[in-house]
Amino acid sequence: MKTYYEPIIYTVQPEDEGMLLKTILQRRLGVSRKLMSKLKLTEQGIQLNGERVYISVKVRNGDLVELRMEKETSTDILPENIPFDILYEDEHLLVVNKQAGIIVHPTHGHYTGTLANGVVHYWEQKGEQVRFRPVHRLDQETSGVLCIAKNPYIHQHISEQMIAGTVDKYYTAIVFGNPVPSEGVVDGPIDRDPNEPHRRIVTADGYPARTLYQVETVYKWASKVRIKLESGRTHQIRVHMKHVGCPLIGDSFYGQAEPDWSDSSKALLALGHTWIDRQALHASELTIVHPITGHRVRFIAPLPEDIQALDQKLKTTIDSY
Repeated sequence: MKTYYEPIIYTVQPEDEGMLLKTILQRRLGVSRKLMSKLKLTEQGIQLNGERVYISVKVRNGDLVELRMEKETSTDILPENIPFDILYEDEHLLVVNKQAGIIVHPTHGHYTGTLANGVVHYWEQKGEQVRFRPVHRLDQETSGVLCIAKNPYIHQHISEQMIAGTVDKYYTAIVFGNPVPSEGVVDGPIDRDPNEPHRRIVTADGYPARTLYQVETVYKWASKVRIKLESGRTHQIRVHMKHVGCPLIGDSFYGQAEPDWSDSSKALLALGHTWIDRQALHASELTIVHPITGHRVRFIAPLPEDIQALDQKLKTTIDSY
């Protein structure tokens, strides 16, 4: 017997009188073409007043529209007892505070030990039948807020918010040097480095990328910066901060000294990189519109211990260079 997630329900309003059900699904519930096609083929996918109907029927005031999606599981992900920090969970969403060092989803060569393995195990232990659907990604060494949808409808709606730029994503980074001005925008297209495909660079022929930043704390030779992304290019923060001469402390990939840096600056780079064993980058805050309630909800992940420790060292160290 097929099992379904809790239905998405909409009550037809007086102003909807006479509309096609298809129009209700598109305009009131925001169902994508892809999801609608899938629901049409699902036995209880689209119902009007408890009955399966064609989407070409007209609706009346007070009619009850229900969408049901079949339950799914991530059969290709091995459940593993990997602890993780939950910031929020309901029947539609799981929001976690990802630890640094853990990969979000299994990839070639990393089939186990990922966040996905831990989440699938957690849901299995709760008796929930849910497929792992991260709405966005964080680099392996980046910690912080990560949003996971529990069904295709939720995934679609939050993904569309991200594409539309209505999601607020804030990060905390600790960088070498002091960005000038102390508040501004890095507007630099990003693409692959032709000489090293795994690396990204700012290039005129790249994809548009904008990073807003504001310096929160000035240390003697570094800064703590609050960053907001207006686009979501791979390694964007790391690439943009390096581009303005302020690479992230601990970033072994983009944190190298530039050729024109002084010997003392290079020494500071070497020193700073020993104080944290990953890039000092944390996804501190995420605000979305909840697809079901329509309310804006904000999730905050406190700074992890290693970045707090780096902050304290930078506040107390004596600049001898």
